[in-house]
Amino acid sequence: MEENIPYPLINDQGIIIRITTCSRGTMSSDNHNTGSGSSRQDSDILQRFFTRPFFLSLTIGIPFCIFKLLFGITLVRVGSVISVPVSVFGWVVTGWALADLIMNLGREGYDIFNRPAPFEYCTIAQIGHFFSMPMVFLAIDTLLTFLIVCTMLWSGWITTLTTIESYLWYAATTLNLVSLSLVVLYSELRRLH
Repeated sequence: MEENIPYPLINDQGIIIRITTCSRGTMSSDNHNTGSGSSRQDSDILQRFFTRPFFLSLTIGIPFCIFKLLFGITLVRVGSVISVPVSVFGWVVTGWALADLIMNLGREGYDIFNRPAPFEYCTIAQIGHFFSMPMVFLAIDTLLTFLIVCTMLWSGWITTLTTIESYLWYAATTLNLVSLSLVVLYSELRRLH
């Protein structure tokens, strides 16, 4: 049974236009036959690496879990001053982040052993799986995570992070953005050849 692997489609401006899937080991339809076997094989290796669950979990899923986890911790901290419901919601978000982290680590583990995972990348996508549309729900999870990042920035709560929490936030941001830039760069170079 072939596993469909999600990956972002990026336009010429480097903006993700949609998340799509391909079967493990297949290439997208915009491949160009360059005629050079070695270059083509290197290209195939990189393309497969960028679409592997290990890479996707490491560079998207785990950073998103860190954003959610730090948001949850911040809500608990802020809620202890503002109100109990905010703290309770913070614990819910923290639990959500930890569940998603376990799922992403599980996806990485299954991918390392070259086995398809019996679950999605996150809890929201898993719910979408029951409705036969996990990618739609994964997009909702992505939107919620971006809203969390915006909330942390615009509320000023990012300044309440401890030193260790700040370094976790920086690492997650760096890993996510640099990997996206590498994928965009690689895609552009493939398009030129």
